[in-house]
Amino acid sequence: MIKPAHVMVITPHPDDAEFGVAGTVARWTGEGKDVIYVVCTNGDKGTSDPTVKPDELARIREQEQLTAAKLLGVTKVIFLRHPDQALEDTPEFRKEIVRLIRTYRPETVVTADPYRRYIWHRDHRITGQVTLDAIFPYARDFHSFPDLLEEGLPPHKVKEVLLWGAQEPNYRTDITTTFATKVAALRCHKSQISDNPSDGLEERLRERHKALAHGEDYELAEAFYRIEIWW
Repeated sequence: MIKPAHVMVITPHPDDAEFGVAGTVARWTGEGKDVIYVVCTNGDKGTSDPTVKPDELARIREQEQLTAAKLLGVTKVIFLRHPDQALEDTPEFRKEIVRLIRTYRPETVVTADPYRRYIWHRDHRITGQVTLDAIFPYARDFHSFPDLLEEGLPPHKVKEVLLWGAQEPNYRTDITTTFATKVAALRCHKSQISDNPSDGLEERLRERHKALAHGEDYELAEAFYRIEIWW
């Protein structure tokens, strides 16, 4: 069943989208756009506490992601629940993403940049690469995964891709008025981030996003590598 949305954010772990694009998401939802989250892994290894069991951590992180998404006005969160640190570039994973793109038919897809030239979590690289391949050519072409046509999911052409974490961004969005919402959404991930306002998180983020806005006529920005798709 086709359920159109304006934007699909495909994130490796719970909390990655909040770091990468939450200020922009808050802007979009404030403008009335439908934003869908796809969370690829369950984050079950994201802790330094040996007493926390992976299945319990996965449950906690899923709830944290739902809380953050609600705060940001995200329409729906889809959990693929792959194990943390275990994503692979496989036809099966690619097909999962193609099915979602054809189901929700977003104009814009946002994900992690897979092309960073230094240390970058492997799940981020795999998520970004599989998403880009799913967008083009697999979601676009009739003869890719023909069984999806039988499910009533015809091809779909995404109009633009935004990659967060890019070393050479070419596109910025003004998050000056949504920065506080971004910080609040990040603090929903209590298993990962302190909920103590004096921990310096907000100040560090402000400096980072101020630097990303350098040369613009606004104070704070999120930055991406933007790909406009014409074919």
